[in-house]
Amino acid sequence: MNKSYKKSFIKPIFLALIFIGLFAGAIPLNAKGQKKGVDSYKVAVCDWMILKRQKIGAFELARQIGADGIEMDMGGLGKRDSFDNKLRIPQFRVLFTEKATETGIEVPSVAMSGFYAQSFVDRANYRELLQDCINTMKIMDAKVAFLPLGVQCDLNKNPEIRPQLVERLKVAGQMALEAGVVIGIETSLTATEEVKLLKEINSRGIKIYFNFQNPLVAGRDIYKELKILGAKRICMIHCTDTDGVTLRNNTRLDMQKIRATLAKMRWKGWLVVERSRDANDARNVKKNFGDNVEYLKEVFR
Repeated sequence: MNKSYKKSFIKPIFLALIFIGLFAGAIPLNAKGQKKGVDSYKVAVCDWMILKRQKIGAFELARQIGADGIEMDMGGLGKRDSFDNKLRIPQFRVLFTEKATETGIEVPSVAMSGFYAQSFVDRANYRELLQDCINTMKIMDAKVAFLPLGVQCDLNKNPEIRPQLVERLKVAGQMALEAGVVIGIETSLTATEEVKLLKEINSRGIKIYFNFQNPLVAGRDIYKELKILGAKRICMIHCTDTDGVTLRNNTRLDMQKIRATLAKMRWKGWLVVERSRDANDARNVKKNFGDNVEYLKEVFR
């Protein structure tokens, strides 16, 4: 083959390969043939807020609402020694895991909502409670546990408990690391104070579970708070406000600005709807959570 013929033969092939490469790079595809990036954010709902706390029906209802997942609660705590957790019973483990597979609804997180009202520092058996949660996470393949530091562990109102709380969270962080999961805490502190708290705890197993409601109610700049914390300190987000109107109609929360802020931070993950219900029709689960999920998908996808 002479040189001139070889050049004329190779050149179009070379140009074709460049074109194909540029086209593929412009529209990267995932295993399902979809553009990469469309699932940078997934949307879940809290099973206890859709009135299906640890009920098998939560999966089908979440699917009907249009959610990608549910945040499963550990069950009530109250004055009990342990959570009212069905997942300790083998037959329920099978039922829940099979239903999750059947519906395609994921369980990205498991919540210990009992600590909204109960004190994490007063429970002598807090290790057992944490282990119960971690065991449940393993069953449902969840990677994040939600631990609200509620009324009794509010560091703004009860600063004297800080040393004991920090020590317990260090233990919790170590347990999480050993299990390959993360425990996300929700506090009433400012983002700057949360950064200080995380430095005190000094564990990769403890991160912030950010809730839009807290800075909004306190009158703080939610966009600035997100930036102060940064992507690496936030494990998951409760994308919610107090009840009154649905997210679509919330004038004090600019969701497009939230999206831009998170994109600039390069944070990706689960957005979990907890509240933001129409106060005039608060128990209409499909209407409230369906609209919230639909709106978040419109904004973030």
